[in-house]
Amino acid sequence: MSITQLKKDACAAIDAMAGDLIDASHQIHANPEIAFEEKFAHALLTDKVEAAGLPVERHACGLDTAFISHFGTDDKAAAEVGILSEYDALPGIGHACGHNIIATTGLGAALALAKLPNLNGRVRYLGTPAEEAGNGKELMARHGAFDNLDAAMMVHPAGIDLVTMPSLAVNEVRVTYIGKAAHASAMPSMGINALDALVTAYQSIAQLRQHIRNSERIHGIFNEAGLAPNIVPDRAVGTFYVRAPDGTSLAALKVRVQKCFEAGALASGCEVQIEWALADYLEIKESWSIANRYKANAESLGRRFFPLEKLPTGGAGSTDMGNVSHRVPSIHPMIACAPPHVVIHNPEFAKWAGSERGDAAVIDGAKSLAMTAIDVLCDKELRTTAHKDFNASAEESHKALKGAWHGKGGHENGDITLGGCGCC
Repeated sequence: MSITQLKKDACAAIDAMAGDLIDASHQIHANPEIAFEEKFAHALLTDKVEAAGLPVERHACGLDTAFISHFGTDDKAAAEVGILSEYDALPGIGHACGHNIIATTGLGAALALAKLPNLNGRVRYLGTPAEEAGNGKELMARHGAFDNLDAAMMVHPAGIDLVTMPSLAVNEVRVTYIGKAAHASAMPSMGINALDALVTAYQSIAQLRQHIRNSERIHGIFNEAGLAPNIVPDRAVGTFYVRAPDGTSLAALKVRVQKCFEAGALASGCEVQIEWALADYLEIKESWSIANRYKANAESLGRRFFPLEKLPTGGAGSTDMGNVSHRVPSIHPMIACAPPHVVIHNPEFAKWAGSERGDAAVIDGAKSLAMTAIDVLCDKELRTTAHKDFNASAEESHKALKGAWHGKGGHENGDITLGGCGCC
């Protein structure tokens, strides 16, 4: 069967299940759940996969709200593509990043591909929790979730259609200084001032910012700075984000920031605890050959893409899909579900994610993903080009992934508030 016919059949299958997909999107939208707590969405999506007659591994990769479904030809040597769903929400403002749309575009694409009897390939449908906080895809990757894929793909809602999301690498770090309390007037010499340590570190970072690249960023806040003016602060806590264009430069910048924190301790005599998030969010390494196929497929549905070169400079976010993209050829396009002036992580965007325009994004996104997956599975030349392009910078990706992992931090310590920067 021709690629053209397979795409028509996949789109017809999505049209046939459109009502069910939109209903699922609305249910997830109405029941927002933060990172690692997506129990409703996990149950809803896995039940639908199972109801379609497909196997599904719930609670995959050691994460309670992750899942993986494999289906397709029994030929293990056949090409395999990964379709991803995200479904976590933001604290306080629900699905203001539109992950209900991401969840159901992935579901629709996967179920449509499963209905194609002549698809000579394999599909891995992955439910990936904790994008907004906790770097869920990196945690899944360390359990082999994306091993041996020929490509991985998902689509993210926005105010415009884009072939990819401009992105930065980022990590969050929390620094805690422990000093010694004393009466600030009667016995100041008996104290060790933790606030002085944090101020010194902050000023050191301010000086460092004069000598970093224009594309790099360091910004932070004081979370704790003392209890009363007449008590020498014995504890001070700050939280900072460190950003760079790519994982390699981020690794180098983190070393410089670490020294600023250590300087605060050295100058004040405090003890210091420096907690980097469990893993960096890496920048997206877009597979342009596959991304261009997605663009053509989406344009065939009437979608019109905004030129990347006309985007304002500095308008970049971060996502754990970047971590996947340094392991296998990947795409992360954006699909419009709101007017261009409505930005993600805004309460108004949450309204659009559950609107008729959001529903249209669910259907168009599912079709575009399914058609692009068919291109990857059926076009050997496309796969060869994608792997060749990926391998051209494989060594840089290896270095970025190695530097991104800290082996301790947020999720491992049970504190999912550390390491949250999905799409931020």
